[in-house]
Amino acid sequence: MKKLIINLIKEIMLYFLLSTATFAMLLTIAQYLSFRHDIGFLLMKQGYINNDVWRIAFYVHVFSSIFSLCAGFTQFSNSVLQVYKKLHKLVGKLYVYDILLINFPAGMIMAIYANGEIQSKLAFIMLDYLWFWYTYKAVVYIRKGDVVNHKNYMIRSYALTCSAITLRMWKIIFTHTLTIDPSLLYMIDAWMGFVPNLLFAEWLIRKKKLSSPKRNLR
Repeated sequence: MKKLIINLIKEIMLYFLLSTATFAMLLTIAQYLSFRHDIGFLLMKQGYINNDVWRIAFYVHVFSSIFSLCAGFTQFSNSVLQVYKKLHKLVGKLYVYDILLINFPAGMIMAIYANGEIQSKLAFIMLDYLWFWYTYKAVVYIRKGDVVNHKNYMIRSYALTCSAITLRMWKIIFTHTLTIDPSLLYMIDAWMGFVPNLLFAEWLIRKKKLSSPKRNLR
């Protein structure tokens, strides 16, 4: 009973944090509904704002990636999985299509045109590639009926989805604590936006593995 209560409290706290972060992202994205070119992130991209390929990729990525973030409300809840299996499956498919078919190509275009030196571009290219690969592997494993590895790769995939949040979080922290060249700051932020997320995902996967009942070897 105690363990059940602790797990419930953890799930409530997780949902609260995710809800807060998602709401903040929605406020950020809402400003781009005006399609003005002199607001937010676009102020840093004036050199590419007339590039149709980049501009289309930007709006596609901004308006579609929020769904991937919202998918976390259903895909990692044991309660939803047990009671609403069809919902879990539907949202999971939409999450996969959103990343593999929409956000991967849009994100790769944005990565190529990323600000800063090659180090920044490499960070975003690696982020986009890993996002695609982990999501793809999750699909492969669930089709094989391997639920454990499916969950592990979905954890990795969603950790990278949350880079949309952590990237902005680290930018706020660095801006208010460091006084360094903007291009260097952008490069550090590019890597910090997703590397700690992956490290946390690997820790979580290992923790779940160690806490799961050991199987008898035969």
